[in-house]
Amino acid sequence: MTDTPLYGFSDTSFQAAGGVEGIRKLVDDFYREMETLPEAATIRQMHKPDLTESRDKLTLFLTGWMGGPSVYHEKYGSINIPRSHAHLPIGEAERDAWLLCMERALAKQNYAYEFSNYLLEQLRIPAERIFMVRGKPMGW
Repeated sequence: MTDTPLYGFSDTSFQAAGGVEGIRKLVDDFYREMETLPEAATIRQMHKPDLTESRDKLTLFLTGWMGGPSVYHEKYGSINIPRSHAHLPIGEAERDAWLLCMERALAKQNYAYEFSNYLLEQLRIPAERIFMVRGKPMGW
């Protein structure tokens, strides 16, 4: 038997991330990476110059996605991640740049190593879904 929490059940991931404040810090670090990494220049250009709304949306989305309150839906309505990004030319490089920003942001958090790895693996799923629709890259 292990003392490692089973992430992804109930609110274990939300709690491991530090609740809303912990998720907000992760998102802030994520967007700082996006603004500074040369590999992320293309995906940064896909966003509005002011990242306030993007930061809020990602924070609220991750809050519910990790088992916390469903605040994204309350404020912005429902979301279909692939459909919401379908207008953007997202290829492998853009998907990988997004994941690199998240990987670097996760490394800056005071998360358990197992949780950071779990979260990055789980985030690969929506990143891949944005990239692929019916076996074809989106936006191409």
